[in-house]
Amino acid sequence: MLVAAAVCPCPPLLVPEVASGAAPELDPARTACADALGVLAASRPDRLLVIGPAPDDDQSTGTTGTTTGTGTGTTPGTARYPEGTWGSFHGFGVDRTVRLGGGTPATSPPPLPPSLAVAAWLLERTGWADAPIEGHEVREPLGAERCIQIGREFAAGPDERIALLVMGDASACRTLKAPGYLDERAEPYDKALARAIGAADVAALKALDPALSRDLKVSGRAPWQILAGAAEAADLSGTLLYEDAPYGVGYLVATWS
Repeated sequence: MLVAAAVCPCPPLLVPEVASGAAPELDPARTACADALGVLAASRPDRLLVIGPAPDDDQSTGTTGTTTGTGTGTTPGTARYPEGTWGSFHGFGVDRTVRLGGGTPATSPPPLPPSLAVAAWLLERTGWADAPIEGHEVREPLGAERCIQIGREFAAGPDERIALLVMGDASACRTLKAPGYLDERAEPYDKALARAIGAADVAALKALDPALSRDLKVSGRAPWQILAGAAEAADLSGTLLYEDAPYGVGYLVATWS
C-alpha cells in the first residue's frame, strides 16, 4: 500500500561539491527536497523505494543482475539496487561517495546510477533512518503501460506501507543554452506536468507521451508513470513545493500524502 511519495529532480548539481561556485543557485531546490523527505518520514513507511532514470547510454543492470523486460526482446527495463549500494560523483570531477541507506555495504558492482546517487545524497543529507531502502533504476525506452504495471506491483502488498522517492527532471529544452537547445513545446509541457504532479493527478501522468518526452529530453517520464501506477488506489493529495528551470532544465519538487 502506497502511503506517501516525494518527487525530486536528479541533477548532480544538487550536490554542492559538484555545483561548486554555482551551488547557491539551487539552495531553494535543496530545501524543498529536504521538506519533501520530511513528509516521507512522517508517513512512517515500512519500506522506501527510490526510483530514478538511467543515463541515456546506460546498459548496466543493478547489483542483483535482474531486469524487467518490456516484451520487445532486447530492450532493457528496470534494475534493482539493494540498500548499502555505493555511488559516487567521480564522473563529475568530484571525489565524493554516497551509500544508499544504512544497510550492510554492498561489495559487488555496479555502483548506483547518477539519479540514485543524487537520491542517496539527499537521504544522507537529511539523516534518513526511518525505513529500509531499495533503489530501482528505470530506462527511458520502457513503455507507459509497463511503467504503470510496475507501479501497481510495488503497491500491491496491502500489509506493507510503501513510500516512494521518485527522481527525475522535466524538459531540458527551455532556453537556447539548455542541454537540448530551445524547443517551444518545452515550457507548456513543464507547466502541465507541474499541475499534474502538484495535484497528484494520476490520469495526467499516465497520459504523458513517451515520444514527446523523449524529444524534450525529459528524464522523469518513466519514473513518474511508475508513481502513477502505484498511486491508483491510494487517494493521495499533492503539494507542489518547487518549480523552476535553472540552466534551461525543468526541476520540480512535490509531495503526495
